[in-house]
Amino acid sequence: MTDEIKAVARRRLAMNGVADLSLRGVARDLDIVASALYRYFPSRDALLTALLVDAYQELAEAAADAEAAIPRDDLRGRWLAIGRAVRTWALANPAEYGLLYGNPIPGYAAPQDTVEPASQVILLMVTILRDAATQGTLTPIPRTELPDPVRADLRRLIDQRAEDLPPELLDSALTGWSHLFGLVSFEVFGRLNDMITARPDYLDHQMTLIADLAGLPPAELEG
Repeated sequence: MTDEIKAVARRRLAMNGVADLSLRGVARDLDIVASALYRYFPSRDALLTALLVDAYQELAEAAADAEAAIPRDDLRGRWLAIGRAVRTWALANPAEYGLLYGNPIPGYAAPQDTVEPASQVILLMVTILRDAATQGTLTPIPRTELPDPVRADLRRLIDQRAEDLPPELLDSALTGWSHLFGLVSFEVFGRLNDMITARPDYLDHQMTLIADLAGLPPAELEG
């Protein structure tokens, strides 16, 4: 029943967005009384949280499956695979992507339950950069020093996960993550219309630029 409720909610989300998502509306689509839904979701926000977690997990699984299919020594191939998978999933699920990365939902604050699934794509990117660093092939281009307040923020994030990670490496992963999702958001929300038509190539180009910035080795130096 929980899965059925979420499936109906996703259909309403795809048709009319978050504004049309209510327990009463979902109950009407299921042809049951609204009070029956409270056994499964005590509020609309609880249902929203479940949809968010599911969408984050689906996106992360798509990225992880694509990345896992690439040989471990093909660092740039793994990096590109993540970007391509995120784009593919977002275009196939624009309503869910909008729920994750669109406008904030008035009156809704995502609970802690969403943090871990929301972190999975960037953690994949961290893993690739860490693998390059372990191999001694990570050579970031010269850049300005991290401002002290930013370094403190990065150190806090690292400490929260009990990681042994240089702040500069996490900064590179965050740069790649924000660049990727900014680019995908531009496409999903129509910001590339009348500008870029070769969009798969454009994504690969942009992801390669960030790989250069982060210091991933050129393909001919891998392995």
